Amino acid sequence: MREKSCGWEGTDPAMIKYHDTEWGVPVYNDRKHFEFLILESAQAGLSWRVVFNKRAGYRKAFANFDPKKVAKFGAAEIRAMLKNPGIVRNKLKVAAAVNNARRFLEVQKEFGSFTKYLWSFVGGKPKRGRLKSLKELPATSSESDALSLDLKKRGFKFVGSTVIYAHMQATGLVNDHLVSCFCYSRKK
Repeated sequence: MREKSCGWEGTDPAMIKYHDTEWGVPVYNDRKHFEFLILESAQAGLSWRVVFNKRAGYRKAFANFDPKKVAKFGAAEIRAMLKNPGIVRNKLKVAAAVNNARRFLEVQKEFGSFTKYLWSFVGGKPKRGRLKSLKELPATSSESDALSLDLKKRGFKFVGSTVIYAHMQATGLVNDHLVSCFCYSRKK
């Protein structure tokens, strides 16, 4: 029998695995942050399940989430992606992903790593929510507001505070597992 969890993952085995092993686990790898930046930006206005179920398609279309390769994509690659059923075929979101790869590399150069830059917005350690129900789950925070604003100033696209808060949750900058969830107190 499965331990008590957050519940938002439902009964889908892939979503359960994502919840149990990935969501909220602190990420210190730039490529993984780039992956979630692309996926969360693609999610804007959609459900996470839609994008999550296309993750393999995104991995293939976006050069295994290599920001150096994606930054070199031009109009031909963007046109090809807009015909790819393995991703969300939204021209603005695909173009934003290419743009964001270029901005991502600029941040890496300035800060030494994108990871270092991101973690600076939470003081270098995960913020811990104390949520008792999914109704309490916030969509944004003061940290996501600040990070979103800074990313926009740097030229990133599709990085509103809600998108960025989802990124922070997914990559463990924020621990928003319910306090009753077995993942809340895990050490990783």
